Amino acid sequence: MYPPVGPVLIEIGPLALRWYGVLMVTAFIIAAVIAARYVERKGQSGNAVWDGLLWVMLGAIVGARLYYVFIQSPRGPNGLERYLANPLEILNVMGGGLHIFGGFIGGAIAVFLYARRRKLPLLIYLDGAALGMPLAQAIARLGNFINQELYGPPTTLPWGLRIDPPNRIPPFDDLVRYPESTRFHPLFLYEAIWNLVGFGLLYSLSRRFEKQLRDGDLILMYAVWYPLGRFFLEFLRTDSWFFPGTPFNVVHGLSFMVICAAAAALVMRHRRRRPFGPERGAPGRAVTQ
Repeated sequence: MYPPVGPVLIEIGPLALRWYGVLMVTAFIIAAVIAARYVERKGQSGNAVWDGLLWVMLGAIVGARLYYVFIQSPRGPNGLERYLANPLEILNVMGGGLHIFGGFIGGAIAVFLYARRRKLPLLIYLDGAALGMPLAQAIARLGNFINQELYGPPTTLPWGLRIDPPNRIPPFDDLVRYPESTRFHPLFLYEAIWNLVGFGLLYSLSRRFEKQLRDGDLILMYAVWYPLGRFFLEFLRTDSWFFPGTPFNVVHGLSFMVICAAAAALVMRHRRRRPFGPERGAPGRAVTQ
């Protein structure tokens, strides 16, 4: 497996349009289309999704970058120490280094502030985002493929990913131990497949049980599904900082807490009701947070 194109789509002098950026913007737009259609089915304004898209994008990118730099980046001269010694490098998003959990945090803060300012029903819009995010994430992961990043340890599996020497991180940049013929686990592909399955599952549930689901259920289901897959994929990460002497990193802890909290919230919301029974609030009922 090898990317059919280079990272740069168009280059004019010092300016370069990269595939990663194009795919990221495309992913946000597709997520917004799905979210807008969902909130319109709930009797809300789809235009509000588009009006707030830029703010959510900025919040997600800032959060994703800060999380990567201060939490996810490797400890040492090639990671956190480099950013602390050269603070301007933190702003170099195109140089690589975004983390989805930080994107969730930054994006969620932006959605909360936007919904509060516009007096929108927060849970309905979060449910719309929950529908769009898995598909958007799957699309954005293609950028990792093109950039030759987000790969795991060496593998002999037939779908192993070829990584050029300049894009390898230690210790895999040692071509004596890991020659150019070495192939690596394509973690971006594993996560993309998990997200596509999650999108299909959430979309199916949102349609089949549209009148039974409560506002906020979809975002809670997403908060169980995505971290569950990410928890196991993290064991294959090669670019993370792990707690000394353990196979666990910060994402493991965050994923576990989010899964438990979201699952508990779902159970408590429905424990006194027959699962997906007829007794529910009116469809589209606004819940302002």
